[in-house]
Amino acid sequence: MIAPHRPTPDEIADARQRIAPHFARTPLVRLDLGFPDRQIFLKLETLSPIGAFKLRPALNAVLSRDPAEFESGVAVTSSGNMAYGMARAARLIGAPMVAYMYRGAPQTKIDGVRALGGEVRFVSAETWWDYITGVDLPDAPELLINPVTDQAVLAGNGSIGMEIIEDLPDVDVVLTPFGGGSMTTGVASAIKAASARCRVFAVEDDSAAPVSAALAAGQIVTIETRPSFIKSIGAPSLVPQIWPVVGDLIDGAIAVSPGQVTEAMRLLFKKAKIVAEGAGAASLAAAIARPDLKGNIVCVVSGGNIDAAAYSVVLGGGIPAA
Repeated sequence: MIAPHRPTPDEIADARQRIAPHFARTPLVRLDLGFPDRQIFLKLETLSPIGAFKLRPALNAVLSRDPAEFESGVAVTSSGNMAYGMARAARLIGAPMVAYMYRGAPQTKIDGVRALGGEVRFVSAETWWDYITGVDLPDAPELLINPVTDQAVLAGNGSIGMEIIEDLPDVDVVLTPFGGGSMTTGVASAIKAASARCRVFAVEDDSAAPVSAALAAGQIVTIETRPSFIKSIGAPSLVPQIWPVVGDLIDGAIAVSPGQVTEAMRLLFKKAKIVAEGAGAASLAAAIARPDLKGNIVCVVSGGNIDAAAYSVVLGGGIPAA
């Protein structure tokens, strides 16, 4: 596995231009919560054609490569949204697509992959993680795109940060959900290249918060995790190839509870009629939980792909089962 690097402004600009014909710019909207010393803005990746930001990196990963590399198809390891995005990208170029997913991934994402012609191959959570970290790889002919460390993936994610800076040049804080770290790496790279004062924070589910643990220990550590309905963020550890890059970019980590996240999900629906999955609402939960963060705060609402049954529990005031 080739070690990733911080995507450059040129790499990010090229990625944005490459995906632009297939991905409409998502809006940055203000959410008025009545705070006197801070303004909350939402970067609505929920309005992507697949309902999540992952179409950006999937498109760039596919469109930046020689089509001959996909003669046997393309594959990705994903808890859902990246698989969904890659299925759409593969359909665009007419290539077969495979998603390695673990059982328990949201059904709406599994259905989305299959509806776009993708094949879902279920693996254990342990195998799934080994594929992401590169400890093991599937014995299959398709070109496997790493959803965390692939350089084109990082540059594609950087297009989010570029749009934020263009729409709100005086942004003070950006909050990004942290799963494997590819979104945070891309967004932070774009933000830091354009603004010396803006701070970027990784947002985690406190049921599984490896960034907070690594920052406290000064190194990657393995942590105990608790089951959570929030599927797209949280892991027992960090991807070792990406941590040296993203660790130098972020200004800290914020861990929020499933209860705080569901409160944010309800708030998004009540105040703005925005449907967000758990990971998507985590950034807003972090903004609310940290009143010490001042000024213009952008929350990246990463996706809205949540099963209807789980979302009905949230709207009813509960926390869905893990």
